[in-house]
Amino acid sequence: MAAAVERTSAFDFDAYDLEGRQRSLGEYRGRVLLIVNVASRCSFTPQYAGLEALWRDYRDRGLVVLGFPCDQFRHQEPGDAVEIRSFCSSNYQVSFPLFAKVEVNGGRAHPLWVWLKSRKPGFLGTAAVKWNFSKFLVGRDGQVVSRHAPNRAPASLRGEIERALG
Repeated sequence: MAAAVERTSAFDFDAYDLEGRQRSLGEYRGRVLLIVNVASRCSFTPQYAGLEALWRDYRDRGLVVLGFPCDQFRHQEPGDAVEIRSFCSSNYQVSFPLFAKVEVNGGRAHPLWVWLKSRKPGFLGTAAVKWNFSKFLVGRDGQVVSRHAPNRAPASLRGEIERALG
């Protein structure tokens, strides 16, 4: 039996994109990532606009916003991939990469999210993601720089993003 490969950076993970293609996060190696669990029917859903603004303002300097739809919190992302893409495009003109729906907590949590939470526990050391629009900022080296609660507006991350971009 082959030994498990140790994942030491965010770039070591794969995930399916919203179109169902398996993607390696390694394609973003050397860039700064803002990884967010998103949902279409959440009180924080208007943050899509702020995330898109960050993406448009900083992508040429090396930022990539990655959205991971999640339906674990009060069924706030009930749609399928087509519905999610349509909602994000028509309501918020989202052009940053979106991935297939994932779980971020529990036994079926996506390995990327297990790793992110292990690197930056939340408030009082809690590992669990508390709600949609939790944000993880990952540096160019693939390591988690910071973790932010859902109520933290994307615009408030500009200073940290600029520092991470160098």
